Amino acid sequence: QVQLVESGGGSVQAGGSLRLSCATSGYTYNAKGWFRQAPGKEREGVAVIYSSGTTYYADSVKGRFTISQDNARKMVYLQMNSLKPEDTAMYYCAAAPPFRTVQFGTFDRGDFDFWGQGTQVTVSS
Repeated sequence: QVQLVESGGGSVQAGGSLRLSCATSGYTYNAKGWFRQAPGKEREGVAVIYSSGTTYYADSVKGRFTISQDNARKMVYLQMNSLKPEDTAMYYCAAAPPFRTVQFGTFDRGDFDFWGQGTQVTVSS
């Protein structure tokens, strides 16, 4: 059964840290990513980790966020440091099916067939 379940969201003051986790089941996914959506805004890509372990980040989070995976435990993580109020959003874990080639350096939501229910991150100033 295909399932992605996020956890780890919460409220934190600016400059603080949070670690999001995503438990996956079903396939051995090709690429996995984190997206976020703030109220009134479109969902945007935050970070992607490919099957090779290569990572890609949005410019807005580069140097502050780190995506990682534990293939044995089928987990994906997003370590978020130096959080800013503009990082406030619902964060979603997403995964691409094993047969799909995901182009490096893009956040094409169409590549990711599977999505979690989201976890809220709120950063106060």
